[in-house]
Amino acid sequence: MAMIVGVRFRESGKTYYFAPAKDAVHAPGDLVVVETSRGVECGEVTIGNREVEDKTIVSPLKPVLRKALPEDIRRHKANCEKEKEALRVCQQKAAAHELDMKVVDVECSFDGSKILFYFTAEGRVDFRDLVRDLAAVFHTRIELRQIGVRDEAKMLGGLGICGQPFCCSRFLSDFQPVSIKMAKSQGLSLNPTKISGSCGRLMCCLKYEQDAYEDLIRQTPRQGSVVETPAGRGTVVEISLLTGQLKVRLDSAPDAAPAVFHRDEVTALAKENKGGKPDRKKSGNEKKQQS
Repeated sequence: MAMIVGVRFRESGKTYYFAPAKDAVHAPGDLVVVETSRGVECGEVTIGNREVEDKTIVSPLKPVLRKALPEDIRRHKANCEKEKEALRVCQQKAAAHELDMKVVDVECSFDGSKILFYFTAEGRVDFRDLVRDLAAVFHTRIELRQIGVRDEAKMLGGLGICGQPFCCSRFLSDFQPVSIKMAKSQGLSLNPTKISGSCGRLMCCLKYEQDAYEDLIRQTPRQGSVVETPAGRGTVVEISLLTGQLKVRLDSAPDAAPAVFHRDEVTALAKENKGGKPDRKKSGNEKKQQS
C-alpha cells in the first residue's frame, strides 16, 4: 500500500497522485505546491491522504513539497489574472495575423517561466510569427498546443441538452471512445442532433451509461420473444429498458390492446421445438435439481 494525495491543476482537469511528506496531512480544498515533470506547480487537493494499492500508481511518485504559503497563494492568484490577460492578447494577435485558429485557454507555469496557449483549428497553423509577438509582450517562453473539440468543451464548460453542466467539465477525467452502436442498444434516436453534444461529437454519457443498459438488456426479454405471464402466454411487442415495463400481446386475446407487465413478472420461453411445444428456459435452481 502507498500513501497518496490527489491534486489537480485546472478546475476541470485530471487528478494526479503525489506522495505527501511524512506526518503531513492534506485535506480536499487545500492548495499545495508539488513537484511535477514540468517543474514546480501549485494545485488543489481533491483527495486527502489515502492509502491505495501499489498497482494503481506509477512509481516513483512525485512529492508534495509543502502546503501553499501566503506568498504561494498570492503568486497563484497573480498567475490566474495573468492568464486572463494573456488570453485576450493572444486572441488579438491571432486576429491581427489572420490565423484560422480559436484560442481556447491559457496556462501559466507557477514560476512564470512558460505560458501555454491551447487552441483549436481545422488544420495545421503556421503560428511562428504569433509566438514571436507573444514572447515580445510577455518576455517568457511561449508554447502553443492544438487540441480537439472535445477538449475545448471540457475547458470552456457549458450546459448540455439535458440542462446539466457538461459531464466532461464536471467529473470525466478522460475521454472514452463512443460509438453509434451504443445509441442503438440504448434505444435512442439516431438523429445526430439528438445524440451529439455541444462539441459536435457523440455524447460522452452514451459510454458511461452503456454498462447499465447492457445489464438491463440481459435481464429483459427482447421484442418479439414469447413469454409466460400471469395472464397467460403472449408475445412481447414493446419494451422499456429503464422502467422494466413490457407490452405483451396475449395469445388468448390477440385483437385486444397489449397488456402491461414488469419484466420480473414474466418468464421468457425458448423457441418451439419439433413437437410444437415451447421449451421454457430453465433457471439455475432447476438445472441444479436435475443434475
